[in-house]
Amino acid sequence: MDSKEDIKKQHGKGKLTARERLKLLLDKNSFTELNAVMELHSHNYDLQEKKQPGDGIITGYGKINQKPVCVFAQDFNFMGGSMGEVHNTKIALLQEHALKIGCPIIGLYDSGGARIQEGVHGLDIGGRIFKNNTFASGVIPQISVILGPCAGIAVYSPALTDFIFMTKNISNMFITGPDVIKSVTGEEIDFDSLGGANAHAEKSGVASFVSDNEKECFDMIKVLLSYLPQNNTENPNHININDSKTRENIRLNTLVPKDPKKVYDVKEVIKEVTDKNTFMELQESYAANAVIGFARLDSHSIGIVANQPQISAGCLDINSSNKISRFVRLCDAFNIPIINLVDVTGYLPGINQEHDGIIRQGAKVLFAYSEATVPKISMVMRKAYGGAYIALASKEMGYDKVIAWENAEIAVMGAEQAVNIIHRRDLKGKDADKVRKQKVKEYEEKFLNPLDAAKAGRVDIIINPKESRKTLISCLDMLISKREKRPAKKHGIIPL
Repeated sequence: MDSKEDIKKQHGKGKLTARERLKLLLDKNSFTELNAVMELHSHNYDLQEKKQPGDGIITGYGKINQKPVCVFAQDFNFMGGSMGEVHNTKIALLQEHALKIGCPIIGLYDSGGARIQEGVHGLDIGGRIFKNNTFASGVIPQISVILGPCAGIAVYSPALTDFIFMTKNISNMFITGPDVIKSVTGEEIDFDSLGGANAHAEKSGVASFVSDNEKECFDMIKVLLSYLPQNNTENPNHININDSKTRENIRLNTLVPKDPKKVYDVKEVIKEVTDKNTFMELQESYAANAVIGFARLDSHSIGIVANQPQISAGCLDINSSNKISRFVRLCDAFNIPIINLVDVTGYLPGINQEHDGIIRQGAKVLFAYSEATVPKISMVMRKAYGGAYIALASKEMGYDKVIAWENAEIAVMGAEQAVNIIHRRDLKGKDADKVRKQKVKEYEEKFLNPLDAAKAGRVDIIINPKESRKTLISCLDMLISKREKRPAKKHGIIPL
């Protein structure tokens, strides 16, 4: 048990103790502790005088939402939660147990990193943890919760997991801290600016979710688990939401401007077509030109990918490509159908984008969708141009159903850009403006509607926007039993 002094010390930092965290996260009286008396072996630096049962980490299993989970919680009050040989062995044993029984594993991190006094021994078991993370990837959900410092060896395991939760003011993640950075590069920065919740939510994209406090964080984990299966052999939970299948989306006719150059908030579209109050967004502040998250449609768990016209006109760029492709692979691994809400002009042009690898990074989106075997539905709302159309809506990419709003524009590019290329010789005379207007009108009539694509079988269904929800439900109901196989291989070579 924690001493009063230990509890006071942790509370003084604005943090809960490891046992308080477990009590708040798990269903009441459901926790069973494992390996509670294991303790360190090393005699270096008088460590035997400091040793305690458990070696600074609590491991075991319990329930969340009445379903089994494995969980560990680092105790910062014991040697700063440092990760030594026994500490790491306990994590590895729990990972292997979670894999055997096929249940999610949740790590509550509060650690300064490797226990230096134990030398290479703790580091070596760290390799076992990373290997287990890799073996568990796509097999069981892995969730990391950063509730204090998380440095060095401690950050790599979370980076290998599916979701990372951070809490404002108490969470920090970095490979090397501010002092090391200053000594090596001369750069000065504080802990929060370097590796705090906001830094990883907005700049690095490391954080999946950010909360204001620990209780809110644990509540979010419980909601997240409600969308996920226990493992990759199961389907996600079906939770009855009691939202009408036939509810019309009349609001969409005014929410989304017909002028393709005007902006709107695609999150309002998501909330309109999915079951009420079920949308849970991931990486909200990172690469905001793309919106990803879980929701329910007719009570089924689904993954949503949507372009956000408010940010960079919803174009795909390097960061949003990474964000989308990782989410698509996660949904595919855990049998969660994917629905795209498409309003995109293409991949973002720019010298920096090209030189930083938009070709390679953008190709990840193509790889992820092509690889995915779960039901894939794409709904083109206003426009889908060029390579981004292929990535997010092309039937030849393997989309099971492509829906288009009746005014949707599906083409290689917008009318004005196309006319400038196709008719560039005709636009040099004194009547250039008149010719341009005529050619733009011709191009719009010929290409900028869903009919041409529908006639070629590239669009399955053309609808009025108000029919969006019931059409998506109809398609999902028909596809929910889909089974599809890929060629046998060890794994693909994703363009990393």
